[in-house]
Amino acid sequence: MSEPTTREPTVPSPDSSPTTSIDDAVAGLKFDAAGLVPAVVQDEGDGAVLMVAWMDAEAVRRTLASGRTWFWSRSRRRYWQKGETSGHVQHVRSVTADCDGDSLLVRVEQVGPACHTGTRSCFSHPLGGGA
Repeated sequence: MSEPTTREPTVPSPDSSPTTSIDDAVAGLKFDAAGLVPAVVQDEGDGAVLMVAWMDAEAVRRTLASGRTWFWSRSRRRYWQKGETSGHVQHVRSVTADCDGDSLLVRVEQVGPACHTGTRSCFSHPLGGGA
């Protein structure tokens, strides 16, 4: 596994213009009534979806400034950094807003399992139907 790079990730605005200021990037996002946006976390290497969590403006700022993922826990009502207790950290490679600016795609280098159950991905329970 390669060493994490030190480049600072940025969030492109919904119109795809490059954004270099963290505050400008956050200002371009559309948060829900609770002040949150969903963040889909994807493995940079193989494209696997690892998890989905929630970010508010401060969690986005912390993520962009630190290069590690930060989220808002709706149940615990506090910020949490992925891997803070497990050591299964996520090194952020890019953060991209969707076309409406109300969802984020966070591409990461995952260290260890991403799911709190110990699996690589939180998406390991297929539903029936054979689709």
